[in-house]
Amino acid sequence: MATISAAAVKDLRERTGAGYMDCKRVLDETGGDVEKAIVLLRERGLAAAAKKSGRDAREGLVSSYIHTGGRVGVLIEVNCETDFVARTDEFQKLVRDLAVQVAGLAPLYVDADGIPTADLELKKTELAADPTAASKPAEIREKIVDGQLQKWFREVCLLEQPFRDEERSVRDLVNERISTIGENIRVRRFVRYALGEEL
Repeated sequence: MATISAAAVKDLRERTGAGYMDCKRVLDETGGDVEKAIVLLRERGLAAAAKKSGRDAREGLVSSYIHTGGRVGVLIEVNCETDFVARTDEFQKLVRDLAVQVAGLAPLYVDADGIPTADLELKKTELAADPTAASKPAEIREKIVDGQLQKWFREVCLLEQPFRDEERSVRDLVNERISTIGENIRVRRFVRYALGEEL
């Protein structure tokens, strides 16, 4: 069994935001392999997030973000379980990161469940009518449309978008914060304004 240094635990903690003892445990389990430890922490975080997803989240923050130059602004509501957590720096940083994401990538919906049925059906019809899909047999056409729909979700749904230029999605970021903060967190709604739109 490898001896785990305090510096290694500190490094893992800084990279993941996980607690000291959690970092030490996974480093022990992985024999000091930091990359495997990060994967293990992420998996455990997702499991913890799934357990907490049914809990009521009625506290939180409504926050704003105005992009440099004042041409784009965002109002966003992110909920958590307690007002204590809503006041923490970690939660406030998450809300700000989410607001910046909305300003930069202009999602239309929080997630796929929030897409109105009429909009979803319209998009499916549009994708099915595409010449590439329309020329294929029905079962293949259905798979093509489903694949294109998943790609569209990554463009228009905040939680499905890649977070900044990283591999993880915004949903992964929120789930990681759920595991480190220890409460259910939910992006409830947002609105994005851009100067001169709809004129």
